[in-house]
Amino acid sequence: MTSVAVTEDWARALDELAEWIAPRFRRIEARQRARSYLGGLLAPLERKNGWHLAEAAGDASPDSVQDFLSRMRWDADAVRDDLRAYVVEHLGDADAVMALDETGFIKKGEHSVGVQRQYSGTAGRIENCQVGVFLGYASRHGHALIDRALYLPKTWAGDEERRRIAWVPEEVAFVTKPKLGIALLERALDAGVPCAWVTGDCVHGGDSALRRFLERRRVGYVLAVTSAQHLGLVPVLDWVEDVPADGWHRLSAGAGAKGPRLYDWAFLPFRGAEPADWGKGLLIRRSLGEKQELAFYLTSAPPGTTLADLVRVAGTRWTIEECFEAAKGEVGLDQYEVRSWTGWHRHITLAMLALAYLTVLRKAAIGGRGPDRSGRRSAALDRAGDPPPAVPPRHPETRRSQRRYRLVVLAKAAPATGTAQPLETAYSNQ
Repeated sequence: MTSVAVTEDWARALDELAEWIAPRFRRIEARQRARSYLGGLLAPLERKNGWHLAEAAGDASPDSVQDFLSRMRWDADAVRDDLRAYVVEHLGDADAVMALDETGFIKKGEHSVGVQRQYSGTAGRIENCQVGVFLGYASRHGHALIDRALYLPKTWAGDEERRRIAWVPEEVAFVTKPKLGIALLERALDAGVPCAWVTGDCVHGGDSALRRFLERRRVGYVLAVTSAQHLGLVPVLDWVEDVPADGWHRLSAGAGAKGPRLYDWAFLPFRGAEPADWGKGLLIRRSLGEKQELAFYLTSAPPGTTLADLVRVAGTRWTIEECFEAAKGEVGLDQYEVRSWTGWHRHITLAMLALAYLTVLRKAAIGGRGPDRSGRRSAALDRAGDPPPAVPPRHPETRRSQRRYRLVVLAKAAPATGTAQPLETAYSNQ
């Protein structure tokens, strides 16, 4: 049972969060509405739509809620900046990972901004929906969402009447999802968000411009790609046969509902890395039960990176999925009833802020430690049995030796009590 003192602490923390964003609202009424809206998103309501939020606030109709989301003067992007600063203050860590992903919001009709029949990862099929691109932040202290962008399809971007009705700003044009992802990353990095890595799904991993952007900013990445992705003019699927039998290392990509997410992993370096002292390569994940079930990641890593490091970053991509699930299940991320560009960004931003608040509470509840720091070993080091043998170099007369890459000896993942050994820095073009 939750004590009165704990409940008062939660309320006090929410008041402090409301004060954090208060300067973004010029009028006292808007500030009060923001506090009330956050409280409603965090309340145990059946739905977090206009009617239920209005009832929780003591209103007779949802008019005031709709007015707050659509007509009151306040800048959702400025609140987004406050959200990002709040997350960094409480969860910030130099070794953190930022994760890019998109999620769908299934809708009826054709008037909600950006809605059309398109693939929704939420439903796993083509649906009438909106799609948002999000940036998550994951550290040893917890994980949260820190930025968002609504994807505006070409059919919407070129329809002046629909744009006018949905209040789409004139400067907003059609932009691909990877370009939206680059914009989110650029904002975070320019704001000084501490992180060492970026991960993302195939939509973003397959975009060369996004990878080049991260290389220029000297941020490591482990980005998922499809089996058809080319590396060195060869599909990554064809690289699998170049992994020797003893080149697979059994490591965990993180803790799952049924224990560690154990897979077999292999790493193949690729020449021509930028920055010059960094290493590029292909990380391959193989299912334990289905040997033909493979996943691929393009990587760029600084010197001293271990295989366990790459696996940890790859596994961190699941944290943004967990954020989506929690945000939709706990704070009504997908339960809005607004149709406009302004309304979407305002609701989504406040829902993200409510989720960050819950993450900070959880961190405080366990004594300042993140959810994954309950005295356990690093997930990437939680493996079955002893570390497998290292990958030996292949014979120079191998069948496809004309490729511009070479295998190197991977360091064994160090035991939990030892010092991590780096991947050998044989990434150069020698």
